[in-house]
Amino acid sequence: MTFSSLHRLRVRARFTSRSGLGIRLLLAAALGYAAILAQAAGFAFIEVPADKKGPALRGAVWSPCSTPPGRIDLAPLVLQGTRDCAVAGQGLPLVVVSHGAGGSALGHHDTAAALADAGYVVAAINHPGDNFQDLSRQGHLSAFATRPVDMSRLTDYMLGTWPQRAQLDAGKVGFFGYSRGGYTGLVAIGAKPDWTLRPDLCPPLSMRPLCGEIRRNEIPATPAPDARIRAAVIVDPLSVFDAKGLGQVGVPVQLWASALGGSGVTLQSVEVLRQGLPRAPDWHVAANAEHYAFLAPCPPALAEVAPEICRDAPGFDRVAFHQGFNAKVVGFFQQHLAAGKAP
Repeated sequence: MTFSSLHRLRVRARFTSRSGLGIRLLLAAALGYAAILAQAAGFAFIEVPADKKGPALRGAVWSPCSTPPGRIDLAPLVLQGTRDCAVAGQGLPLVVVSHGAGGSALGHHDTAAALADAGYVVAAINHPGDNFQDLSRQGHLSAFATRPVDMSRLTDYMLGTWPQRAQLDAGKVGFFGYSRGGYTGLVAIGAKPDWTLRPDLCPPLSMRPLCGEIRRNEIPATPAPDARIRAAVIVDPLSVFDAKGLGQVGVPVQLWASALGGSGVTLQSVEVLRQGLPRAPDWHVAANAEHYAFLAPCPPALAEVAPEICRDAPGFDRVAFHQGFNAKVVGFFQQHLAAGKAP
């Protein structure tokens, strides 16, 4: 992918996702620059085969690696790590990652690498119909219905088919979800959405397909939760939940909100989750942060072609923030997942 093609995608994004929950996330994922936060994680691509539940899922895995890191060139993506490194360790916890709308499996590469360095296997996929290469269902409620299923299929693959599955502990599965991926994670741990709770997402004259579906009460069935998930990090989620819908969530949750919000996410909407969860979450507000601050830090080339997802509020240091953010994510999973505590 050339910079000129990325520029064309960025222009296209302005027309396809005025809410911000769209293809602009592609740019952060496609040009994620791990050299800013160098990690020694092993890295490999994966593909979950198509089955009766859905199409093939393409993604990536980060894993503990004892080999010194090197440069991984993915044109134009550059990571520091070891390609196809032998997975180090036994009884390893698994964390599955769900990206935001129009994103990719690589959108949170720095957080994935930090977890891998701490002894976790991390797996992420591109959600079909709602990723940077395929936006066909991004504006429809069907994308929200299939996302949790995608993550369940990814977990099935990692525990049942992945060549290194014997090195995983099936009793230690965690979830990391950002933005629309945060919605995905909440459903995966038992939350029930109510699309009538956020009329601000669908102004009366909105032509977005999902708004018409909500008005016509064409709401897809909510997938069953995945009981294998023992802890979840939910980051600046798109929220359509209240206390009633959150009543069945029983696992520990680390909940993050950006103070300034954006892209349909507000501090107030995430605060509703904090108040509604039956078990008080590990709550964090990222001061002076906008919604995209949770994406990996941008190199200069990305900041030039996609300033809207790379430009932070004055005084906000994304690199420094991610050092603390990643440490807190690792610490949460260490407490609630690696220690083997039951939910």
